[in-house]
Amino acid sequence: MNLPGPGTAPEAAGPTPPPATVPPHEPPALYGPAFAADPHGHYRRLRAQGPLARVRIAPGIDAMLVTDYHAAVDLLRDTETFTKDPRAWQEGVPADSPVLPVLGHRPTALFSDGSVHARYREAINDTLALIEPHLLRAEVARIARQLIADFSATGSGDLIAQYARRLPLHVFTESFGVVPEDGERIVRGVSGMMDPAEGAAAAYADLVGVVTELVAERRARPGRDLTTYLLAHPAGLDDDEAVRQITLIMSAGHDPTTNLIGNALLRMLSDSRYGGFLHGGAMTAQEAIDEVLWRDPPLANMGAHYPRRDTEFHGVALRAGQLVMVSFAAANTQSPPVASGFDVRSGDSAHLAWSTGPHRCPAKQPALLMAMTAIEQLTSQLCDLELAVAPAELLWRPGPFHRAPAHLPVRFTPLDTLPGADGPAAPEGVDHAPARVGGTPNG
Repeated sequence: MNLPGPGTAPEAAGPTPPPATVPPHEPPALYGPAFAADPHGHYRRLRAQGPLARVRIAPGIDAMLVTDYHAAVDLLRDTETFTKDPRAWQEGVPADSPVLPVLGHRPTALFSDGSVHARYREAINDTLALIEPHLLRAEVARIARQLIADFSATGSGDLIAQYARRLPLHVFTESFGVVPEDGERIVRGVSGMMDPAEGAAAAYADLVGVVTELVAERRARPGRDLTTYLLAHPAGLDDDEAVRQITLIMSAGHDPTTNLIGNALLRMLSDSRYGGFLHGGAMTAQEAIDEVLWRDPPLANMGAHYPRRDTEFHGVALRAGQLVMVSFAAANTQSPPVASGFDVRSGDSAHLAWSTGPHRCPAKQPALLMAMTAIEQLTSQLCDLELAVAPAELLWRPGPFHRAPAHLPVRFTPLDTLPGADGPAAPEGVDHAPARVGGTPNG
């Protein structure tokens, strides 16, 4: 395990770029256009300060960011020193802060420890285990063909807005039994809460509203969907707990999967090593996904933890309740490679895109399958895709948590018809019995 990852070279040696201009005593901001344009430059400067550095993730909200690989692994696995419960930190955060929709406490697996975490996590794991991989692949392929058919005759499109963002939306809404007319509210809620702006709290509130209505409906009228299975789980979740686990699964699954698809497509369309990828290029879609997970993971900075008491961590003094986040992107791209001590037998990857420890991502395999199938379908149907703008002209989403292009404009030879586009992805009025879900509520 001495390589930084398939096809991923360590960062080039050379002089360190000059630090970004910031007012005295203010930490560098991990949001806004400057950060979005050059996150790895920010990470290099932060690593020069040591394994942890102070950053600003929203106006007036600071955090300690872990940029060192080994320190990140230690933090993610240390349940004795750190807690996932943010309530002590949250007491000092304004109620209208745009980061609270992502970091504020809720009764979910993400914000709990010990037996409470185990109860929520078991319910989530058992519910996601009902997803049959071969049925999921077939359903993703069907939805992908329909989405491609919606713009294939035009000769141009935006692969984020028209494809990468919509495909996971259809999969999640159908899997959980969301009615089609609420689908756009789901994607607006999930996307909005991840962007630190004034509308983040309203976006999350609307997402909770949609899921609350869904849970009430499934309590009264069970169906064959993941919501019904979660409600029937032996963990005995009450309505609010069920709502919060579902919003967690949707937010942790939709936006990162969108980013993974978009980032991999961008790499394939802009990196010369993938030249002619649609016609047997030197590198494959799987390699593009692997590179993205190493260098530009869909969630670049997350993994929020809080010291249970005043402590010293990797030589840095931390206060009890202080926000400490992991930069998965910075840790993954640390040079020289430092992954040699990672225990692959634990079931984790050497990179940290899926996190590690008790809170590692429970939906790794479905997410990878969705991304791979989405890319395969697109590149097999539109065989001469190319970027419609220079890579340097692309705009990136400006938030501190993710790394993703805001748009991905492409052009291609128009198609009058698309083989296999067999009707709408989510026809109104159908019975939501997700074909990709198998088994029973108790597995």
